[in-house]
Amino acid sequence: MASTAGSFRLHTTAEKFYIEQSDDDSVDVLVIDRVSTEMSLTVRSDVPMSAETMPICGLMGTIRLPAGMYLIVITKKMKVGDLLGHAVWKALNFDIISYKKTVLHLNDDQMQDNKTFVSMISSVLHTDGLYFATDYDLTHSLQRLANTSPDFQDMSLLERADQRFVWNGHLLREFMTQPELHRFVYPVVHGFITINSSSINGKVFEWIIISRRSCFRAGVRYYVRGIDSEGHAANFVETEQIVQYNNYKASFVQTRGSIPFYWSQRPNLKYKPKPQISKVVNHLDGFQRHFDSQVVLYGKQVILNLINQKGSEKPLELAFDKMVTSSGNGMIKYIAFDFHKECSRMRWHRLQILLDSVSEIQDEFGYFLVDAEGKVLMNQEGTFRSNCMDCLDRTNVIQSLLARRALQSQLQKMGLLHLGQKIEDQTDFEKIYKNAWADNADACAKQYAGTGALKTDFTRTGKRTVWGAVMDGWNSAIRYYKNNFSDGYRQDSIDLFLGNYAVDEADWITPLQDPKDWKFLTLPIVMVVAFSMCIICLLMAGKKHFGELTLAVIDLEWHGELLTSARLGQGNCRAEGLLKHFELLCC
Repeated sequence: MASTAGSFRLHTTAEKFYIEQSDDDSVDVLVIDRVSTEMSLTVRSDVPMSAETMPICGLMGTIRLPAGMYLIVITKKMKVGDLLGHAVWKALNFDIISYKKTVLHLNDDQMQDNKTFVSMISSVLHTDGLYFATDYDLTHSLQRLANTSPDFQDMSLLERADQRFVWNGHLLREFMTQPELHRFVYPVVHGFITINSSSINGKVFEWIIISRRSCFRAGVRYYVRGIDSEGHAANFVETEQIVQYNNYKASFVQTRGSIPFYWSQRPNLKYKPKPQISKVVNHLDGFQRHFDSQVVLYGKQVILNLINQKGSEKPLELAFDKMVTSSGNGMIKYIAFDFHKECSRMRWHRLQILLDSVSEIQDEFGYFLVDAEGKVLMNQEGTFRSNCMDCLDRTNVIQSLLARRALQSQLQKMGLLHLGQKIEDQTDFEKIYKNAWADNADACAKQYAGTGALKTDFTRTGKRTVWGAVMDGWNSAIRYYKNNFSDGYRQDSIDLFLGNYAVDEADWITPLQDPKDWKFLTLPIVMVVAFSMCIICLLMAGKKHFGELTLAVIDLEWHGELLTSARLGQGNCRAEGLLKHFELLCC
């Protein structure tokens, strides 16, 4: 496998960028022409002495914005640990560098749009959880890597990567067509990685969690639900738990993803917007596309549907059950478990009901295991696909319990646990295990919902606590605010970063310049007048009505903040429903 250098030097002149591998004996240097945008190779002796030089940790890629092309580089990284002897890094800081030396060729509107687009790209880059390795393929599980051909092993990291998990894939499109440039770039995954050195019975081993977030149908809570026409599910994450001891390697893979048919749940000021199942599309076609690909990738599928079986979530549960039955796919098994009902009133011990019901299936699926000589002793024959509404909080609790059961067996097979010993009895490792899975939950939740996960007190301590319930309430309030006020911008930013929306320099008008109707233009005036009238009423009102009027002012300010924070471009469309709500308020 062709590896990539661990660090680089960026040399900048008025006409070109020169990227040199600083820790490699190669004399080749990547040259990017800032005028023609062409990329080629040269040698170190061709780098001008007058060039400005800065160290960088890697290239994310390039992107086109209204001002022209931009080069995105990683300027700071942190080592997460060593995975099977290969360093894994977390990208921390970035630079977005324009090819053009000036933006004077743009008019005022275009300059403002370009500034907004740069800010959107920056917001995605600084969403926590971007990881890379220069000589290891983070996009594939151990089992997939072990079952590949020699030709696959000889490919560059970029060529062989699972495109579902390459978050800088759009940024690297220019590099993909030139194989000689592949050693200057690498795939970056988004999600969560933790690498822990642990000890049980005096034996030291490595324990790892890797969560890979799919870049297909990526987005944020409420704006992206269900599946697309290709069968890609929203918030799809593959989570792999790895153990290494004395050259023995084992892994256990699970997946999560939105309920795989066409439904939506757009924010409308309600705490829980009512899910809407589409009535105009063929659900079964998309459903089958999704699970056909899942069976090819992972084998047999056991669906663990954790949503409520009453209220607004009930129609989704009924539709999901019906879809599985209609598909007639013998590789799919459906299990519905009403998490909230079963665990209500702090009865978290009832999760054992679900674990007991799937224990035989989990034993049948097994896990991936390789001995010290590299001989495959066992393959994982199927996966559990868990989901709740967001595929976050309830899902993570169940995944951590299933992973614990797999780990118990793996540690016994490797001789780390003696007969009769349990993970729960290993105090030091138990703490590491619980905190790592809770950190995984927080990372996935922040990336999709904007806050840490709920119910992590159970994951961290094994029981529900009063403080945990208080923090859940706080996180729920923050989620409510972000989902209604700022997630439109976050969704637009992700779409721009992943290439779902492409900027064309030839377009003089971008969606950010879409004309606003009279409601947007008059809203500030209406809010000022309304607020002024409320202040006058407060000053003139008696004590009897003071409390009611105060609540009226707060309510009006709250709705005003919502409406004035509506985004331009796609956010403009998303604000229409909120404006209709405002009109009803005014009536």
